[in-house]
Amino acid sequence: MNSTVANKNILITGGAGFIGSTLAHALVSQGATVTVVDAMLPLYGGNKFNLHGIEDNVEFVEGDIRDAQLMDTLVAGKDIIYNMAAQVSYIDSKDEPFLDLDINGKGHLTVLEAVRKYAPGAKVLFSSSRLAYGKIRTTPVREDHPTEPLSMYGIHKLLGEKYYKYYAETFGIHTISVRIPNPYGPRQQMKHSKYSIVGWFVRQAMEGNTIQIFGDGSQERDYLYIDDIVDAFLQLTEKGKSGEVYNIGTHERVRFVDMVDAVVAEVGSGTKKHTPWPKNYEKNETGNYIADTSKIEAITGWQAAVPLKDGVKRMVEYYRKNKQHYW
Repeated sequence: MNSTVANKNILITGGAGFIGSTLAHALVSQGATVTVVDAMLPLYGGNKFNLHGIEDNVEFVEGDIRDAQLMDTLVAGKDIIYNMAAQVSYIDSKDEPFLDLDINGKGHLTVLEAVRKYAPGAKVLFSSSRLAYGKIRTTPVREDHPTEPLSMYGIHKLLGEKYYKYYAETFGIHTISVRIPNPYGPRQQMKHSKYSIVGWFVRQAMEGNTIQIFGDGSQERDYLYIDDIVDAFLQLTEKGKSGEVYNIGTHERVRFVDMVDAVVAEVGSGTKKHTPWPKNYEKNETGNYIADTSKIEAITGWQAAVPLKDGVKRMVEYYRKNKQHYW
């Protein structure tokens, strides 16, 4: 049992989503008292089934991080706050920039203000994104790599990081931001392709469809399994330094086309097809992304433990068993 979280009062925003719910399962197993708040907005992956097995061990609140009165109430008395709530599609952020700003900017500022007033001694962890970097100039990517996001989503994730750093430096709130690359695993939403690319490809393969690959698929990505993400959050809760940003990622260099091959091989159906890049694709294409994780490794010893092939296997097994709750 992790003494860092055992018997602690913990709030998870976005806690019925993919990362938040998996975190909730881990925290409950380690003896924490967990409150989950989720707005259950239809596009964003909030799913009551994600809490299956721990329903009786968590307090579930349907609510929005933009609701200041609710956040004041929920934050009060908490020891740790994991702020996972987000507008999660970089594609939608282009078409609905004010919604993205409202949730990923104002929403997080609302939570931080609640913490400042009602739980100033709490630790607060924020799930940021590798998209804060924008066009990749040097790999592996260190935390001090230039941040020039290519999407409104990336801009607002970076804004969130700035808020968390400001509250650490100005008010002494213990905040930590974690830049997550391409997360995948059980409990991801599977209804559309706007995020969770591995998940969407798993669904396509399970339905016997053709997966499109733009270009030769040689671009490298960090695909990070959910259990490794949760482990990183728990380690940073214990040892992370306030006001800091941490990369997480794998030491596996995986090409996009190899990820697709791993999905098709594990599912046993589906095909792949190479197609030309769409017009103006370079406006959103960051280039190869491999995270330098030496910063988190130096203070926690954390390293990703689940290779892509194993992670995809676990994911496919989960959705074969629970498909009706996600399709």
